[in-house]
Amino acid sequence: MASEEASLRALESLMTEFFHNCTTNERKREIEELLNNFAQQIGAWRFCLYFLSSTRNDYVMMYSLTVFENLINKMWLGVPSQDKMEIRSCLPKLLLAHHKTLPYFIRNKLCKVIVDIGRQDWPMFYHDFFTNILQLIQSPVTTPLGLIMLKTTSEELACPREDLSVARKEELRKLLLDQVQTVLGLLTGILESIWDKHSVTAATPPPSPSSGESGGDLLSSLLQSPSAAKLLNQPIPILDTESEYICSLALECLAHLFSWIPLSASITPSLLTTVFHFARFGCDTRARKMSSVNGSSQNSVLGQERGRLGILAMSCINELMSKNCVPMEFEEYLLRMFQQTFYLLQKITKENNAHTVKSRLEELDESYIEKFTDFLRLFVSVHLRRIESYSQFPVVEFLALLFKYTFHQPTHEGYFSCLDIWTLFLDYLTSKIKSRLADKEAVFNRYEDALVLLLTEVLNRIQFRYNQAQLEELDDETLDDDVRNRDLQQTEWQRYLRQSLEVVAKVMELLPTHAFSTLFPVLQDNLEVYLGLQQFVVTSGTGHRLNITAENDCRRLHCSLRDLSSLLQAVGRLAEYFIGDVFAARFNDALTVVERLVKVTLYGSQIKLYNIETAVPSVLKPDLIDVHAQSLAALQAYSHWLAQYYSEVHRQNPEQFISLVSTALEAITPLISSKVQEKLLLSACHLLVSLATTVRPVFLIRIPAVQKVFNRITDTSAQRLPDKAQVLVCRALSNVLLLPWPNLPESEQQWAVRSTNHASLISALTREYRHLKSSAILPQRKVRLEDTKVIIHQTLSILEDTVESISGESTKSRQICYQSLQESVQVSLALFPAFIHQSDVTDEMLSFFLTLFQGLRVQMGVPFTEQIIQTFLNMFTREQLAESILHEGSTGCRVVEKFLKILQVVVQEPGQVFKPFLPSIISLCMEQVYPIIAERSSPDVKAELFELLFRVLHHNWRYFFKSSVLASVQRGIAEEQMENEAHFSAIMQVTQQLSQLENLGFSDGRLCCSDQTIRNSQG
Repeated sequence: MASEEASLRALESLMTEFFHNCTTNERKREIEELLNNFAQQIGAWRFCLYFLSSTRNDYVMMYSLTVFENLINKMWLGVPSQDKMEIRSCLPKLLLAHHKTLPYFIRNKLCKVIVDIGRQDWPMFYHDFFTNILQLIQSPVTTPLGLIMLKTTSEELACPREDLSVARKEELRKLLLDQVQTVLGLLTGILESIWDKHSVTAATPPPSPSSGESGGDLLSSLLQSPSAAKLLNQPIPILDTESEYICSLALECLAHLFSWIPLSASITPSLLTTVFHFARFGCDTRARKMSSVNGSSQNSVLGQERGRLGILAMSCINELMSKNCVPMEFEEYLLRMFQQTFYLLQKITKENNAHTVKSRLEELDESYIEKFTDFLRLFVSVHLRRIESYSQFPVVEFLALLFKYTFHQPTHEGYFSCLDIWTLFLDYLTSKIKSRLADKEAVFNRYEDALVLLLTEVLNRIQFRYNQAQLEELDDETLDDDVRNRDLQQTEWQRYLRQSLEVVAKVMELLPTHAFSTLFPVLQDNLEVYLGLQQFVVTSGTGHRLNITAENDCRRLHCSLRDLSSLLQAVGRLAEYFIGDVFAARFNDALTVVERLVKVTLYGSQIKLYNIETAVPSVLKPDLIDVHAQSLAALQAYSHWLAQYYSEVHRQNPEQFISLVSTALEAITPLISSKVQEKLLLSACHLLVSLATTVRPVFLIRIPAVQKVFNRITDTSAQRLPDKAQVLVCRALSNVLLLPWPNLPESEQQWAVRSTNHASLISALTREYRHLKSSAILPQRKVRLEDTKVIIHQTLSILEDTVESISGESTKSRQICYQSLQESVQVSLALFPAFIHQSDVTDEMLSFFLTLFQGLRVQMGVPFTEQIIQTFLNMFTREQLAESILHEGSTGCRVVEKFLKILQVVVQEPGQVFKPFLPSIISLCMEQVYPIIAERSSPDVKAELFELLFRVLHHNWRYFFKSSVLASVQRGIAEEQMENEAHFSAIMQVTQQLSQLENLGFSDGRLCCSDQTIRNSQG
């Protein structure tokens, strides 16, 4: 090796060149190789020790520390003892000598390297490792360095990486736990001494009684101690920069220590009180004001640092709060901490002449508010059940503070987080009431006022009438980025409304009468405005026009319609609380709601407000459409109530029930049109489906409005509805004929007539599709091919949905369904070979056949099912499979996935009917599918193949073992000869390889389960 000085200069030159923006990637690779080779040389660490003490080049220092890190974590066992001893001695000396001048990231890295040595050698070979840290903390000159070492030790030794043995991890944790009492005592002493030192010299006078900062009666009730209240009203000391830095390090140490040490007597009341004192820094608006008034950047930084101390202290408190397992002896400490922290809540929600609550919250650091909200969430979710029983803790007063804190949040996210806390509280209360029936009334009485207040305020917050400025800030156009589930994406406004309505619903569950009497009058007020619009509708040359033109009137109407839309959603959300055991008790309230909704939906359809001209069409027209759609959706939410009404009490007053359903259908029928806006059309279709599927009244088919829809949907000359609406309407009409009527015996179900009608319906819907059979064998021109694809798509989407909607119904319903579909199913099978190279068509056909196999395979019968399977096995040659799979992520892959799903249904069918197909299915998997996908990504296809092979083993063990182990033993045979052993071995080998190839969401455990099932089944 060259001399140390020359090596250092060469290394500095290399590092500078490496990070220069003109250096090419090829040259960087050369330098990297040189550096790696140097690091691998025996004794390279000695040079690195020299480099660290002799250079000011950050890159060189970081490289040198990386060499040490690699040596300690990967090669330490092979390092001679004398070298280890020298390293253990030199690195701490280097840190002690240069810690004040080193860049912070180099200093922290050096601390980490020393801690890594302790991680390997403490206490056997590095007995003074932890003692040195304690000495650093106790010496005023090195206190910050000691705290950094302590935090790093906590991070690296209490929660070590996976490269340590379990025994060593446990040993380290035990060693650290032995030091916890000493460490916490030191940290408490540091924080207390700094607080006390600066409190003595604090020049800020205590707040005057008129300033609104005094604790008041609530503080006394929280703390049960006038002296404690007085102490908490002491002014917060102003710390110098060095003291703030030391306090922030100490609090960071505490936060990490609290994350892993158990709650015990080591965490003393003195420590908790001290941490709480520092939490007050976060809600001290005076420091922030001073920095903004004085204007200097130094004062601004000072204010930010003071706020950061509060955030760190709240982090400590929240680490303690997150522990669910609380020893009995620690509960009193927790109670004291809750009392102290809720003093802070009272402090930051206190109104006075100078501040509103919202302005006070706006002045606080956003991170502090987030931490405080986290604290409240942890308190309610983890500790409320144990603290509520303490008479010293005033829960109702706490709820009053939480109420103020919630409804004065400066940000939408903060408000959402607080609503989550209320949801947790309401869940807790509901659970408590259900489990304590004896004193249920006492619990209700205790919380009733708070719940009514909460309900009223949440309802006010979703209305433009009371909260226009804030609601207009919400985005109602951009969907959130929930890529996990596109169907659950929502706008900011939708999220706001949904979370608010969840709170309303949970209050309704607890206080149904109060909730209804609060909500319904508000709904009525807005309905009166909507129903009164008819008087302003005038006839113009182009149609009907809403004669409201004044800007102020249009704005008021817009707000009223938006509120009506929200309140209709609220009423719909509450539908579940009128059914089941409470149906009779709440019948009149529910009937009032349903009658009102039926009236509103009919009104909207009759005067066609959705097609009316308005003075502000870009605003009022969407509002009118939304109100109409929401009224239909709200009525749909009461379909289960209508079903219970039909089954329980309609015989007492059948005219009333018939009138409700008939009027609802009169409201629906005019909307089943391609000329109606899609949002409104789909709401009408969903309501029709619910009436046909959930309510199922026997008279539905006889209602003229339903017959009109039948005629509309089967009329080939009528313009087809958009796909989604067409499918929904066809589902509704099919279910009217297929689903059994409630409350009637089998003999009165009129199956013969309904079967004929259903066959006619399906025949009309599939007319064009069935005609394709004759032309399937002819080569098709491109234009005609596209037309054919449209017919196939439209028809199969309806047929698949029809089968899916009755797959769980009675045998008779499924029989009638298959009789009606039989010809179309045969046409589909005949068309399949003609479109085998059109993956988009094949995908839809296989979806349809998969649904058939899952829902109607019994009705299809064995011969035809065999024909389908054989056709598929013949068509999916190796070439065809390769053509499909090679288009990864495309429709072709989905085709193969669905084909494998169909085979999964086949191989798990009990009995011997489909067993003859097993050899062909196994051969297809082993010889055709697996060789193609083994070398490719195709995770979805692999997952389906794995599932298919698993089911082959799980459901067909007798294909491999003819008799049981017990029978073999009784005959005196030691071990039975396995049948089809080649297939069994191939399946086991392929499934093993599949589970290792990719992380497909399954593991060898399922193979073990399958193997065990086979063994058990033999026994």
